[in-house]
Amino acid sequence: MTQIHTLRLILSDQLNASHSWYSERDDGVLYLMAELRQETDYVPHHVQKICAFFAAMEGFAQALEKAGHHVLHMTLDETQSFDSLDALLKALIDKHSIARFEYQLPDEYRLREQLRLFGDSLDIEACAAGCEHFLVPDDALNQHFTTGKHHLMESFYRKMRKQFDVMMEDDKPEGGKWNYDKDNRAKLSTSELECVPEPLVFANDVSDILERLERHGVKTIGVASSQLLWPVTRRQSLELLDYFCQYLLPKFGSFQDAMTSDSPHRWSLYHSRLSFALNSKMLHPMQVIHAAIRAYRQPESGISINQIEGFVRQILGWREFVRGLYWVNMPDYSTMNALGGTRKLPEFFWTGETKMQCLKQAIQQSLDYGYAHHIQRLMVTGNFTLLTGIAPEEVDAWYLGIYVDAIEWVELPNVRGMALFADGGLFATKPYSASGNYINKMSDYCTSCHYKVKEKVGEGACPLNSLYWHFMERHRARIAVNPRAGMVYRGWDSKSDQERDLVLEQAEHYLNALDNL
Repeated sequence: MTQIHTLRLILSDQLNASHSWYSERDDGVLYLMAELRQETDYVPHHVQKICAFFAAMEGFAQALEKAGHHVLHMTLDETQSFDSLDALLKALIDKHSIARFEYQLPDEYRLREQLRLFGDSLDIEACAAGCEHFLVPDDALNQHFTTGKHHLMESFYRKMRKQFDVMMEDDKPEGGKWNYDKDNRAKLSTSELECVPEPLVFANDVSDILERLERHGVKTIGVASSQLLWPVTRRQSLELLDYFCQYLLPKFGSFQDAMTSDSPHRWSLYHSRLSFALNSKMLHPMQVIHAAIRAYRQPESGISINQIEGFVRQILGWREFVRGLYWVNMPDYSTMNALGGTRKLPEFFWTGETKMQCLKQAIQQSLDYGYAHHIQRLMVTGNFTLLTGIAPEEVDAWYLGIYVDAIEWVELPNVRGMALFADGGLFATKPYSASGNYINKMSDYCTSCHYKVKEKVGEGACPLNSLYWHFMERHRARIAVNPRAGMVYRGWDSKSDQERDLVLEQAEHYLNALDNL
């Protein structure tokens, strides 16, 4: 048997088959993939999230073995005696008399620090490689981002378009505009609801993983299924990408912000649901962008420029932007709480049992599928936690645990930055706060709600309405300096003292009874 000289660690979100590590085969290199309680237990995760990552790891290990690499894939059964990743790695290094330890730079600060410190503690050579996935590599992030400084996503996005020559005509954007966001805020009409395509889902057997989680007492949240619908191989990920380009992209942009309770496909709509495949690195972002643009350029594709631009912006702009913001501001970013949120997350975030139809739909969907689209996350659950002053660490743990695609580099800026404005404006220019009117505009949730979306005060008044004004009033000193907020406050100030007091009293009533909304 060939002597093993190098141990290479592959984390569950590093399933990049195109990484340069795999360009040559060496029997003296052992690739390690391991299921660990350290990773299942740092927050309660959705059971489908754990199953997806574990199944994808197993599939990747099999693919590497088939390609001729030496792989050790360890399940919870084999790692149960190790209380940490460090302990497992040290045991393997000692067992095989390893001369060199290598790992790809993790995309979460806690793991990057853990492995850096572990490498420093070894008396053998330890080396970190890039993950070779993101369009802006680690050593180039400081060319785009400065610690503690506000950056505009739109400016960054335009730089990316130019740098990678995506939908450009010389130095101008294709179609004459950089951004078609104003065309992408349509609400689903009754006739449109009948046309929503059935989502492509998979039936990956994860019954053995579920049994393993139960056997080891792993605490999970959400609805379990022995037939996992998420893609867990590169082949399945490419299938989902092709399906999106053919059936969903033609209307993706127009309805990317829409929400409904009146379709059997309300949880998927026209969204790609490629985020797990991307964040686990089974797909490369430029591979996804090019596939979508090829579909757009097909004769008679029916894909208008606002559909493709809206999608490209999410991958080329937003995804790379949040990662850059994360890394240049960590570790301080993880403790920011500019608005001073202290309340606990209401119990219904774990059950979906609330009379507020918007929250019920978004939370129950999240529990059922481990998924909600960006507006449900930002403007429903995120907006509610912003208005009610929930402690950021409470919201972080929920988002990080419940979503199948949630990894801290993408979750933290979206929660602390976009949803909660806890970073004080490093991400957004102002809080993404909204009353019930926004929900009513973008969904049909309000038509079947216990509460009345048009009412601010009184029995059955929509909680979001009074909570919105309570939030705007208590943070007035911070928000009013934004020119865009001036008109909002002028409308509020034009009301009588009695009217304003009644609204604020209604909000106090709801804040004192959050678990019962």
